[in-house]
Amino acid sequence: MEMSHRSKSFDDIIKSAEKDLRQLLNVGDDYAVLFLQGGATLQFSMVPLNLMPPNNKADYINTGAWSKKAIKEAKRVGEVNVAASSEESNFNFIPKQGELNLSADASYVHFTSNNTIFGTEFKAEPEVGNVPLVCDASSDILSKPIDVKKYGLIYAGAQKNMGPAGAALVIVKKSLLERSPGELHTYLNYNTHVEKDSMYNTPPTFTIYIMGLVYKWLLNKGGLEEMYKINQAKAEMLYDAIDNSDGFYKGSAAVEDRSLMNVTFNLQTEELEKKMIAEATEKGFSGLKGHRSVGGLRASIYNAFPTKGVEDLVQFMSDFKAKN
Repeated sequence: MEMSHRSKSFDDIIKSAEKDLRQLLNVGDDYAVLFLQGGATLQFSMVPLNLMPPNNKADYINTGAWSKKAIKEAKRVGEVNVAASSEESNFNFIPKQGELNLSADASYVHFTSNNTIFGTEFKAEPEVGNVPLVCDASSDILSKPIDVKKYGLIYAGAQKNMGPAGAALVIVKKSLLERSPGELHTYLNYNTHVEKDSMYNTPPTFTIYIMGLVYKWLLNKGGLEEMYKINQAKAEMLYDAIDNSDGFYKGSAAVEDRSLMNVTFNLQTEELEKKMIAEATEKGFSGLKGHRSVGGLRASIYNAFPTKGVEDLVQFMSDFKAKN
């Protein structure tokens, strides 16, 4: 934690982390990999500031709280076309391809791959033709294989699947970097960080160190194909417990759009939900209370959450149902 970011030791750490990340996602040399600060939230601004010119117009798919925040910042830069939205039904589904109202002259199309609060996830990338695709992948990055070549830019906060808070991963196609206006503030220009290998200023060294260890852990597990199988099995176990509860538990997201990372569900009454959360906390299951905008319960089962933990939760749910 005290290590100088200019030292040979840290230089090896950050280069190793980038190398392993490139191997995990099969990232080609035509993409730059950056480890930045400010989390995904800063990327809500950096993406339009760098990529919206010269057209100053972009398409956004609105599927939850984080895409709404991204839209808010993009509107400060240029024109935003909300190509589709599930807000009217409180974001309980992912808009289908045929529902997308895309602009031919958009600089890029932005979507949020997984929606933590509402428990929905894109099962496939939106088809956007030749327009660059931009993705906020903060909450499902490295949970499954993706084809990076389909994207112009991918960004993700580290704190869900890659390590402790403090860094954001950005994977950007190098050909898009020429869009960044020269008058942009230095730190907000992607080119600054590409030219300085993510070390224009002191990076979050400890977070990057842990991210590097996580990448090695994933490679040692067999890569993202193997991690995807594990995540599918965990989610299936939990959704089966919900669906086979004779209505005692009820999933809140559309079945075809359910997230592998965030399982959201309700009980028959708020009183029962409060009782379950209290008893679950006593048993050692923390963080089950759903977000205030949707209520209910939410089980987040990111990469690092063990299969045994899901098995224990399912058993607790069965016991709670039997008693109530």
